[in-house]
Amino acid sequence: MEKRKRNVTGQREIYFAGGCFWGVEEFFSRIPGVLETSVGYANGSTPYPDYRSVCSGLTGHAETVRVVYDPEKINISALTRQFFKIIDPTSINRQGNDTGTQYRTGIYYSDASEKQELASLMAELQSDCATPFVVELLPLQMFWRAEEYHQKYLKKNPGGYCHIDFSSLGELYAETSKKNEENLEQDDASALLSSVLSPNRYPRPSEEEIRHRLTAEAYDITQKSGTERAFTGQFWDHAEPGIYVDVVTGEPLFSSSDKFDSGCGWPSFSRPVDDAAVCLRLDMSHGMRRVEVRSRAGDSHLGHVFDDGPQERGGLRYCINSASLRFIPYDMMEKEGYGALKPLVRNGKTMPN
Repeated sequence: MEKRKRNVTGQREIYFAGGCFWGVEEFFSRIPGVLETSVGYANGSTPYPDYRSVCSGLTGHAETVRVVYDPEKINISALTRQFFKIIDPTSINRQGNDTGTQYRTGIYYSDASEKQELASLMAELQSDCATPFVVELLPLQMFWRAEEYHQKYLKKNPGGYCHIDFSSLGELYAETSKKNEENLEQDDASALLSSVLSPNRYPRPSEEEIRHRLTAEAYDITQKSGTERAFTGQFWDHAEPGIYVDVVTGEPLFSSSDKFDSGCGWPSFSRPVDDAAVCLRLDMSHGMRRVEVRSRAGDSHLGHVFDDGPQERGGLRYCINSASLRFIPYDMMEKEGYGALKPLVRNGKTMPN
């Protein structure tokens, strides 16, 4: 059982119950200033609960997310406002398609001094809603960590069930990015570069927006892990200087300086502009053992990476679908907000470690 108030580094914690904890955890894990999340069962009457017993409705536990955050970067009020954007606070024991007492909504604090601030905020939010809220505001009595397969579930299973709408994060990301940029010194090129490469600047749109924005081919490739036919993509033999960004989010992925002709019929790169901008996963589909490449912020399928690239460039070949990319010409990078990356194109450099 976990129950902690704070640690010596000044980190704080708060517990949110908002229906199925898979989506709620993923939502809070994407908020700048959140340091750690875990899912579990809170404020029930039985010790050592497991998923099956909690689903019976007899334990009194609620599916809950423990959120550990840095109060110097985000406060409990901001976290709670975000929480109310992803729940129906007037629904009793139901969120999304899930029903049962384990799916009730609640805010559970481990520090009694936070009660008044939370109560005042809930009263403020209630004033804008005619229907009474049914969100519990209670001290945390107990929190039992859920089974390991539930932890970071949507990161391990991107296509898994989720009732959460992530679109409200866009406004938060924009506010955070603006504050960060305002604090940057004009001559601090390294910090500005890091800001442009930050995933917080490139929130993933809603499913509806993605369908609306993308062509049928781009949607099939980025969202369903499809593959375009060799020598048919827009960029397989493209040589203009500039950067290639995720077609879904605009996150910078590859530079023309790292592009080479591999003869395979797909755009090939020796490296991404930032190693952290792509995620690598083992892909055993189609009877093959490959390493899939996905974008960090948008979780878009991009292609695969192989170890048959030019040795003088590191030996890797990132084989990427053209339809997963949008190209920003060098002369347009400033206007499009990628000006800080121009040295990476001009000098053939990648993000400093």
